[in-house]
Amino acid sequence: MLHAMIMAGGGGTRFWPRSRVARPKQFLTFSGDRTLLQGTVDRVAAQIPPERTWVITGEVYVAETRAQLPEVPPQNVIGEPQGRDTAPCVGLGAAIIGKVDPDATIAVMPADHVIEPVQEFRRALHAAEQFLHDAPEKLVTFGIRPTFASTGYGYIKRGDAAGTRQGVTAAHVVEFKEKPPEEIAKQYLADGNYDWNSGIFVWKPRTILGELHASNPGIHATVLRIAAAWGTPAFADVFRASYSTAEKVSIDYAVMQEAGKNGKVFVLQAPFTWDDVGSWLALERRNPQDANRNTVQALHCGLKTTNCVIVGDGTRVIATYGVSDLVIIQDGNATLVIDRKYEDKVKEIVDELKKANRGEYT
Repeated sequence: MLHAMIMAGGGGTRFWPRSRVARPKQFLTFSGDRTLLQGTVDRVAAQIPPERTWVITGEVYVAETRAQLPEVPPQNVIGEPQGRDTAPCVGLGAAIIGKVDPDATIAVMPADHVIEPVQEFRRALHAAEQFLHDAPEKLVTFGIRPTFASTGYGYIKRGDAAGTRQGVTAAHVVEFKEKPPEEIAKQYLADGNYDWNSGIFVWKPRTILGELHASNPGIHATVLRIAAAWGTPAFADVFRASYSTAEKVSIDYAVMQEAGKNGKVFVLQAPFTWDDVGSWLALERRNPQDANRNTVQALHCGLKTTNCVIVGDGTRVIATYGVSDLVIIQDGNATLVIDRKYEDKVKEIVDELKKANRGEYT
């Protein structure tokens, strides 16, 4: 049966100051009335019932996650005692789900993406299931056709065609590429054989665990130890004692890059639009602009203000005059003003505040 495993442990520092340690990005609403986390569960609800929906989040976010997702069984919300990146997270999810349903198919997805239209995502997920029915030893990922030369996304190089299911085509992966410099990103765009790496995967638990065992036996042993204790009174103690020993590494580095080179990965051409909502500039893609190319979600009084993103919490007026190309975010006790060309550096500001022991602002 198909299970959903949602990764919801990120800190979302690039959305500071609205995203804070106490309430990171996945718990926020950026359009509509559903949070990013709720939207992720909504997206799969027609295919995957709540009892087969799993969320791995931070230990401190378990209560908020359960409150936002009351339909998901409480035991299916698992809180990491500390973040160890995506490889231990993915491995643990596969080990627990495999314990419950050894023949499961798992759709792994981050909690903070926006995907439209929903019915096209469901079609792609159904196609992935069919590919795995015929080739359960494969790992499946979704590639997004690039629309610009992004330096913020990883890339997947497509090789020979691997077939079509539900009208969705797949290709053998040749190679995974990390976030490239601008000139290389332009080459990838012009080449036409590169997709953005969506970070969404579908696989059998035994397959991903087998690959993890081959590439990182330490993580593999750790997640099996923790999964063996799941559902017992010892689980919390075993989890806390063991998880910190797992290497902190992404699933891309730990498994996918080598698996791709070895011909073990299919990439499906996503029929949906995808946005990882990675920074404040994502609001320009999600909302209309005014006549001066400003994206405004605030009480704003602006004169001679162009090409800015301006967001406030609605309790204070943000007034601007004679400025361009800025990101201005006011939320609670903090205000961010940054040139839009440096918008990917917001995390450095948060890190600096932490170094200065100004935790009340992070």
